[in-house]
Amino acid sequence: MRIDRVVFVTAILISVTLFCGAQSSSTPTAGQTEKVAATQGEGVPPQPATPVAAHVDAASQILQPSLDRVRQTLTGLHVEKWKRGSVRDEASADINSLVVDLQQRMPGLLKDADAAPGALSKTLPVSRHVDALYDVLLRVVEAARMAAPDDQTNALRQALGNLEKARLVLGDSMETVAGSQEKQLVDLRVTVQKQAAFRCPAPPPAPECPKPPVKKPVRKKPAATPTGTTQSAPQKTPAGGTTSQKAPGAPAPAKPNSTTPNSTPQH
Repeated sequence: MRIDRVVFVTAILISVTLFCGAQSSSTPTAGQTEKVAATQGEGVPPQPATPVAAHVDAASQILQPSLDRVRQTLTGLHVEKWKRGSVRDEASADINSLVVDLQQRMPGLLKDADAAPGALSKTLPVSRHVDALYDVLLRVVEAARMAAPDDQTNALRQALGNLEKARLVLGDSMETVAGSQEKQLVDLRVTVQKQAAFRCPAPPPAPECPKPPVKKPVRKKPAATPTGTTQSAPQKTPAGGTTSQKAPGAPAPAKPNSTTPNSTPQH
């Protein structure tokens, strides 16, 4: 029943993993977006919780002492002292198969389980193999009650009891790991749903570029008239001659020295 429960939990874990993958690609609705924004904060995506793995002992640490006890007990039996018959023959064949299995098959399974602690895919084969060993050893103990001496029967019973205790401890350890992984997957599914519903806020609109100032048309000033001497047109005199008006600001013409023809130079 314990193994069936562990297998059932493993199937649930696989189903939850597939469901989380499908949910991560779904499109969130508007209601989910508003709800997540209210609970998680505007613009802050939900952060996944840090998984905490359950601490479990290695499979070899749990099983190896009891397996060594079973192997030593089986190799120390003297089947020739048992009562002859089909019971002894069947028990002898089971004892030989158990010894071979403990020496060849079991060490490899334990090594794989120890290499991946907490991995149910590696621990389940060990648990199933231990259950099979327990069933075969139980047949040997029942045969010893009918055909073996009391000392050998008691040794087989003690070895069977130790193996049963180790088997139950291994089952409890696997159940603890399965419960821890199931909780991690449930938390992961909740986080994936929140992240799928989360929508980043729209960025603010870009600022508009300032418009260039409108340039007013430049009016050209009229050219200034040059200031200077202005010449006036000549005017006619009554005698028929012409006189020229002096331009304002023009210097007066120099008068020529007049000499009379009768004047003589004085010495």
